[in-house]
Amino acid sequence: MIPRIVRTALLAALAAALVIPAFAFQPPADAPKPRPAGRGPRAAAPDDNTGFVPIFDGKTLNNWDGEPGFWRVENGVLTGETTAENKLKLNTFIIWRGGVTADFEFKAEFKLTEGANSGVQYRSTALPDVGKYVLKGYQADIDGKSNFTGMLYEERGRGFVAPRGQFVRMSETGAPKLIGSPGEADALKSVIKVEDWNQIHIIARGITIVHVINGRIMSMCIDEDPKGRVMEGLLGLQLHVGPPMKVEFRNILLKKL
Repeated sequence: MIPRIVRTALLAALAAALVIPAFAFQPPADAPKPRPAGRGPRAAAPDDNTGFVPIFDGKTLNNWDGEPGFWRVENGVLTGETTAENKLKLNTFIIWRGGVTADFEFKAEFKLTEGANSGVQYRSTALPDVGKYVLKGYQADIDGKSNFTGMLYEERGRGFVAPRGQFVRMSETGAPKLIGSPGEADALKSVIKVEDWNQIHIIARGITIVHVINGRIMSMCIDEDPKGRVMEGLLGLQLHVGPPMKVEFRNILLKKL
């Protein structure tokens, strides 16, 4: 048997040998920091405007073609307005003449009076037989009461393609089929500001289309309808028939993909 005094000394020496300095457990300075326990996934970094170019200079209507008397530049804002004395007979669009939209991303800020009705038209076709400033095609719908804002609508075409809160597949027969949902329609509506500035972000890549308002996906579509879809066309901003209204757009950006 080992004498008690020797056993005590050996245990003390062993304990000292097992004491590892705290710095040995520290990760390298460039190592990722661990996530605190109990928290969800790390939020995505905010999007930026890399690759986007302005298509409205904030001063003139250069490269924009709209019905005279309804569109103007005011305080750096592209403005469309109707009045009781100056009414529209047809929905009219101010058309961007700087190119066409195919695969692209579009961003802009918009503000509407409460009774206004508007939208961003893209991959669209002019209908000169109907009116000089009339377009047919995809539209990111926006309205002053936010009843339809964010929806994918087809002006003078298939109508309601993907209402807000729906991820839709347009079948080869032109029938919409629900795939899923980016959120409940009224909950998504709550992030849209009335009579204040909102940001719209449209992504069109091949047959896939996404509409985003204020950082929230509003609607999505995979368009597998070869007869109904169009892959390239004009970009325009809408001023709708109806009661007097004012629609405003600023910080209009485009990125070709």
